[in-house]
Amino acid sequence: MRKAFSVVLAVLLAVTACAAPTGQKALQKVDYLTSFGTFGRDAYVYVAKEKGFFEEAGLDVTITPGTGSVDVLKLVSAGRADFGVADFTATAITTAKEKLPVTVLAAIQQRSLAAIVALEGNGISTPADLVGKKIGDQPGSTNQVMFPVYAKAAGIDPAKVQFVPSAPPALPQLLAAGQVDGIGQFVVGKPLIEAAAKGRKAVVLPYGDLVPDLYGNALVSSKDVVQNKPELARTFMTALLKGLEYSIEHPAEVGPILKKYQPTQDADVASAEVGLMAPYVKPVNYSGRVGGVTEARVEKIVSTLVEAGAIPAGSLAPDDFVSFGSSPK
Repeated sequence: MRKAFSVVLAVLLAVTACAAPTGQKALQKVDYLTSFGTFGRDAYVYVAKEKGFFEEAGLDVTITPGTGSVDVLKLVSAGRADFGVADFTATAITTAKEKLPVTVLAAIQQRSLAAIVALEGNGISTPADLVGKKIGDQPGSTNQVMFPVYAKAAGIDPAKVQFVPSAPPALPQLLAAGQVDGIGQFVVGKPLIEAAAKGRKAVVLPYGDLVPDLYGNALVSSKDVVQNKPELARTFMTALLKGLEYSIEHPAEVGPILKKYQPTQDADVASAEVGLMAPYVKPVNYSGRVGGVTEARVEKIVSTLVEAGAIPAGSLAPDDFVSFGSSPK
């Protein structure tokens, strides 16, 4: 009897061991690019990973730091990443000029974060002061691609502002050392800049002050993914935006989470960035969904870019680079 029982038990255990994995759905692997490094403004993807939002959606997400909007767009269009984050306006300009097969799924911020940042005493306090100055930035960055649009709105000649090619991690130090007069930066980077400048106050010139209709960063994917894997696009977008919304509601939690995944980051600075970003994600009186994009507003943005000479007339229609059917409703 004992021998027979042992044999039956062994068979049951073997069957159970074989059956368990088949009852579990394997996680789908996804490659994702942040917009620009691993600063606090991009930390919501780590929050989505840490809080299990991706796993709940059946996704295994690999996060790779991006190196600016244009690079992200090219990598996504080439299938080197499934999703990424790039500035909305830079996406429009790049798509119009290079006809990349990319599309916007959601707006991470409802207002542009792009800005030129200087330090008090550097001779820059208004847009007009930028003429004749040296601005450090990475070639192809959001701020540099968008600068002609901002310059037109400010009434200055963009050719009279010199952009100095600079590595992103070195920008705060270059500004603090006086090697450049200003840097291309996001408005939420103010805590990072002031920390590097050891107490000197930052002067922030937001592009959105003069061009208020612009969206900020956007979640992008290739047209191939959106057309052939619509469920993946919807599932990933939903989980990522859940991480974004959680982040702006709990900014104090974001810094420590980012530091867990990126130990070189300053947790306090990251949390401060997210706190500053919150009103750009959900502005006052904004009643739409987090991530929402409207066709009427995109039409206005395209018109603004044409008027500024950033893209040729007739080169871009809203649905050429935005998947309105996939965006949050």
